[in-house]
Amino acid sequence: MRHDVTIAAIHGKTPSIHPSAFIAPGCRIIGDVEIGADASVWYNCVIRGDVNRIVIGARTNIQDGTVIHCDSADPRHPQGFPTLIGEDVLVGHMAMLHGCVLEDRAFVGLGAVVMNGTVIESDAMLAAGALLTPGKRIATRQLWGGRPAAYMRDLTDVAVAEMQLGVQHYVANARAHSAALTSNGSTES
Repeated sequence: MRHDVTIAAIHGKTPSIHPSAFIAPGCRIIGDVEIGADASVWYNCVIRGDVNRIVIGARTNIQDGTVIHCDSADPRHPQGFPTLIGEDVLVGHMAMLHGCVLEDRAFVGLGAVVMNGTVIESDAMLAAGALLTPGKRIATRQLWGGRPAAYMRDLTDVAVAEMQLGVQHYVANARAHSAALTSNGSTES
């Protein structure tokens, strides 16, 4: 049992959270949500899969205060817009993800907004504070920024490697937080 966390079913769909995932206090996880192994969802995030599905892959981190939603089907979009997040993805604090696809190893900066029908490919980055408008696609190893977001430059090998170090850091940090919260009586296994 996790204290100070809401995990709720809606429309017959219950969140599926891998036992090794870290879910911090204050999170709200609702509906058709799947969270993979060693993923981390940090303090006060909202993940609401009430009108479509949300998938968060292994070792992905969703940092503090992030909101993730999806969009329902309509005549123009019969599948709607699920939010599909791959493995080893970094999502910065206070980001907003809505009906988008983040491929493996994508990066979304602090306070960025990612809207319906967008794709951030593997090893690509959306800069802090950026707004990725509907239907846009950030190609592999590109950096986009601004409001609305536009191509800025290609990422170096060093930048891509640093993103993966960030993933490793968050997996280890999540384990430390989980242990600290358990020893402080904030959560139970």
